[in-house]
Amino acid sequence: MKTALVIGTGLIGTSVALALAGRGIQVHLTDHDPAQARTAAARGAGTDQLPEGPVDLVVVAVPPAHVAGTLAKAIGGGLARAYLDVASVKGGPRRELEELGCDLSGYLGTHPMAGRERSGPLAATADLFEGRPWVLTPTPATDTEVLNIALELVALCRAVPVVMDADAHDRAVALVSHTPQLLSSMVAARLKEADETAVRLCGQGIRDVTRIAASDPRMWIDILSANPGPVADVLAAVAADLDETVRALRALDSADEDQRIGGAADIEDVLRRGNAGRSRVPGKHGAAPTAYESVTVLIGDQPGELARIFADAGRAGVNVEDVRIEHATGQQAGLIQLMVEPSAAAGLIATLRDQGWAVRQ
Repeated sequence: MKTALVIGTGLIGTSVALALAGRGIQVHLTDHDPAQARTAAARGAGTDQLPEGPVDLVVVAVPPAHVAGTLAKAIGGGLARAYLDVASVKGGPRRELEELGCDLSGYLGTHPMAGRERSGPLAATADLFEGRPWVLTPTPATDTEVLNIALELVALCRAVPVVMDADAHDRAVALVSHTPQLLSSMVAARLKEADETAVRLCGQGIRDVTRIAASDPRMWIDILSANPGPVADVLAAVAADLDETVRALRALDSADEDQRIGGAADIEDVLRRGNAGRSRVPGKHGAAPTAYESVTVLIGDQPGELARIFADAGRAGVNVEDVRIEHATGQQAGLIQLMVEPSAAAGLIATLRDQGWAVRQ
C-alpha cells in the first residue's frame, strides 16, 4: 500500500490517517465538512486535496447510516483497489450494499475496537489502535488482495486482527460496547438531579461506571440506530435481572424472615454471576485474568510524584501490572493503587515505606 483516501475525518478516520501518514503512506482526506478535513491535514494526517487517480485503499469513516451510500459512490467511481469501512456495525451496511447491487469483491467491513469519550480530528491520535482488536468481516466474495490490504492496514496501525462473521460481530458489540454505553448513561443520569451533598461523595466506583457517559450523544444515536435489535435483546436480559434484584431488595426489607433469606440469596446469585462474568474479561496482553495484589499509597497531587513512586517500585524490582488513582475530593492528594503479583507485594510495601511513602492497608 502506497496511497489511501480517508473519507470522514472524525476521531477514527483521522487516527487511521495519522497512523498511515506516520508510516509513509500518501493519505488524502475528505469530509462533508471541509473545515474538519483541513483540521486533520493541519495535524499531519495527510492532504485535504483529492487524489488525481485511483488509490490503493479507501477507508470510509462516516456514521453507520451513511456507510453504504458512501461506499457505493466510491466503488461506483472506481476510486481504489480496495474499500474498507470502520463503522461499529457490520451486518446492516453489507446488506445495504447488496441491495444497491454493488460488487462486493473489493469491499471488506472492519471495526477497530478503540475510541475515546471525545470526538473529532483534534481528539485523534496515531496510536489509538495500538494493541487493540480490529475486527475483519470478509465474505466468500471478498478478494484475497483486499483481505491482504486490510491486514496491512491493521499492521500499520499496530492493532490485532480478529476475523468474525458480520452478524456475530454486531451481537458481540451489542454486549461489550453498546449496552455498557447505555447503562453508563442511565447511571450517570441519576446524578443529574441528585443532591449536591450526594454528588460530593462520588468515589472511584461511580467514576468508573460513568466514565463513558461523557461520550457524544449524537454519535451514539447513529451507532444504536444501526444495531437496535441486538442491543435491545441484551437490555431485555439486563432488565429481567433488574426486576429480580428490585424484588429481592424489597424482600430484604420484609418482616418475614423467609422472604429476607430468599432476597439475600437472589442478590448473592446476581453478584456471583457478575463475578463469573468479570473473570472472563481478558487480562493484561489479552491473557487470562490474573488476581493481582493491590498496594495502596497516599500520593500528593504535584509534578514528579508519579515518576517517583514508579521509580521506587523499580528500585524494589517490582513490575507494576496495573495502576488506578482515586482522587480525594477537595484535597491536593489521592490514593494510588499499584497492582502487582501477590508474591511481590511485601517487598514493594517495605521499599515504599523505606522511601517515606504512606502505605495504606
